Amino acid sequence: MHPFLFLENSYLPPHVTYSIFTILFLTVLSFLATRNLQIYPGPLQNVMETIVGGFDTLVTDTMGHHGRTYFPLIATIGLFILTANLIGIIPGFESPTASINVTLSMALVVFVATHVVGVMTHGLKYFKQFLGPVWWLIPLMMPIEIISHLSRVLSLTFRLFGNIKGEDIVLAVILALVPYLVPLPVFILMIFTSVVQTLVFMLLAMMYIGGALEEGH
Repeated sequence: MHPFLFLENSYLPPHVTYSIFTILFLTVLSFLATRNLQIYPGPLQNVMETIVGGFDTLVTDTMGHHGRTYFPLIATIGLFILTANLIGIIPGFESPTASINVTLSMALVVFVATHVVGVMTHGLKYFKQFLGPVWWLIPLMMPIEIISHLSRVLSLTFRLFGNIKGEDIVLAVILALVPYLVPLPVFILMIFTSVVQTLVFMLLAMMYIGGALEEGH
């Protein structure tokens, strides 16, 4: 039986339903962690502060202090991907990030945000990067640059999708064959991979946005 009974008669695809569940879960968790902030935090506040503090350190170390401006975007993406990845570890649940539609939507957000940041920072001069250093190289450089930037979407999409989808398939096969103690090492490996894939997506997003900020140089 499906873990959510209402899904059996739902018109929403599973990845949409689990994405909504992930968003609601993070919303409730954030509310509970921040509704009564204490100097000496309780367990939930302590866990959330550790995660958010880790993301803040990652953003600062990667992008510098000016990267703090983009911390809400990077941290939101990171929290969503991490939670969505880990949901698939629970037997009977599906990771939203095991759907290419979800990973593509996040990759497009990063892609659009990168170029919006570039234009906001440098104005229309930002697009000179697509033209090359001299005018007579424009016919060669423009297609290369356009393909290079579009390939970022494919890279972000398929890297996350492929790893998480593969995890879910492996877990389903192992649970069907040996449903007791043997899958425990697989669970540990899936947790590790889920964290790594979250960090990889965040790092690439920060590199792309950071590159747009420095394009004027």
